[in-house]
Amino acid sequence: MKSNRAAKKRFKVTGSGKIKREKAYRSHILTKKSAKRKRQLRKATLVSEQESRTVKRLILA
Repeated sequence: MKSNRAAKKRFKVTGSGKIKREKAYRSHILTKKSAKRKRQLRKATLVSEQESRTVKRLILA
């Protein structure tokens, strides 16, 4: 089974097996967003437990 190449580029697996992702809404129309909001969007976050099973199936296939 082939892995999903688009998903492979968007997600990384951490050492403990959790899935890391970047946050959305940081690409354009940044003038109306506060500095605090843009700063928080820079940080990566983890995929929720409910979605991680689906993402793992896409990237580890």
